[in-house]
Amino acid sequence: MKYNLSLVIPVFNEEKSIPELVEWIERVMKEQPLLSYEVIMIDDGSSDNSWEIIQDLAKQKLQVKGLKFARNYGKSAALHTGFKASEGEVVITMDADMQDSPDEIPALYDMIQNDGYDIVSGWKKKRHDPISKTIPSKFFNFVTRKISGIKLHDFNCGLKAYRSKVVKNIEVYGEMHRYIPVIAKWNGFKKIGEKVVQHRARKYGETKYGLERFLYGFLDLLSITFVSKFKKSPMHFFGAFGTLSFIFGFFVTLYVIARKFYEIHYNLPVREITDQPLFFLSLVALIVGVQLFLAGFIGEMITMNSPKKLDYIVDEEIGIG
Repeated sequence: MKYNLSLVIPVFNEEKSIPELVEWIERVMKEQPLLSYEVIMIDDGSSDNSWEIIQDLAKQKLQVKGLKFARNYGKSAALHTGFKASEGEVVITMDADMQDSPDEIPALYDMIQNDGYDIVSGWKKKRHDPISKTIPSKFFNFVTRKISGIKLHDFNCGLKAYRSKVVKNIEVYGEMHRYIPVIAKWNGFKKIGEKVVQHRARKYGETKYGLERFLYGFLDLLSITFVSKFKKSPMHFFGAFGTLSFIFGFFVTLYVIARKFYEIHYNLPVREITDQPLFFLSLVALIVGVQLFLAGFIGEMITMNSPKKLDYIVDEEIGIG
């Protein structure tokens, strides 16, 4: 690796905070003279002067590098692209709004390098957010802990540290940045730790997230849980439910037919099969079972022949490579 440490920072309309953040990082790293580092800032289609400021800083400071998206792709895309460009043994992510403190960098680095963690996630135990954000966030984190089995208090904290091999072997897309620990766990990186970190009040600008992120976050959690378990073998999911549905429909159909023969044999009142709701229920179960089985089969073919490639259009870059 070229550096001991890579700092990956997504940027979206943060022109006021960028210079102060870089200066703060520089002060912290001067106290760690043995650590070489790079700061990779990914401009996620900002409409202000964020990219111009990143360019100016990159010309003045060798450690600062920049990537600029052609449009706004989202935080997951920015992180994914920053991970690909990083050259550090340890990769630390943080937000550009200065709510994450660079003073946490040395301790996070030490937990990865010396304590043997694959991932260390920040926990903003004391938050400077309104109750409209803190209560839903606690519920969201509780549900994620239960579903994923990962004992973290704050999945959505932007301040995280990773061993390089983690970020080089996972794919982050859509809005999955909240679930990088979950993605990493399902890819075999199970040494996941947590550190209480400082959460600072926002100094510049306004939050980019609304309450809708919790709804999207829950849907993303269901998606990542399903994909993580069944992406390599979708037949295990669709085939299992399809088989159960088909078997249910088959035996119900046999029951309906056998019952009619029984009634005819013993001269009992006979009800037409097509007049029985149970017959139509069994018919639907048979059809659904076949469809689910075929969906699993097609999913297997797609998985084997269409490996996913995530490519975002980088409009400009400076200092990379």
